[in-house]
Amino acid sequence: MGDSDQRSWTDSMSGRERVRHVVELLDKPAPVQEIADRADVSRTTADDELQRLQSDDWVRETTIDGTKAYDLNPVRMLFDEVTDLINEYSRDELESQLTELKTEQEELAAEYDVSSLTEFREQLAGEDLSAAELRERRNVVETWEAINTELRLVKHALQLYDDVVGLSSPENSSHSTFA
Repeated sequence: MGDSDQRSWTDSMSGRERVRHVVELLDKPAPVQEIADRADVSRTTADDELQRLQSDDWVRETTIDGTKAYDLNPVRMLFDEVTDLINEYSRDELESQLTELKTEQEELAAEYDVSSLTEFREQLAGEDLSAAELRERRNVVETWEAINTELRLVKHALQLYDDVVGLSSPENSSHSTFA
């Protein structure tokens, strides 16, 4: 970050907010000092906020080369993504998304004459392809994986839709239980 970007970052967000922001962007576990450096806070501030986030189940503690590190809690991320889908879309819209995603998946399978991503990968490894063909196929793998991820999320959202909507309604008391 440039000096003006750095001042804007530190002027507009507290140190704890910057730590949370850095953590939200993690794609792999990071040591406390790295998180502190990226958030422009002391190691103590980062460690305190990370411990609070761990107690709130947002991150989980791990070690990297014997050094304490943190990573986003994948279970919490899954539930947050599913809840966001439920809050953003109606059941009908989610069902439409499911249909669209399934269609995309079937089109990829038909285009490459395979029945699954696993079969496509096996085909990829078994054929003698040029570098350009390998790059194209690698892009197809990434696309297929993204479609599979979205399919799983939408399916989870549909499975939990009634429960989340029911528990989120204002008529429900804070002591609601599943029937």
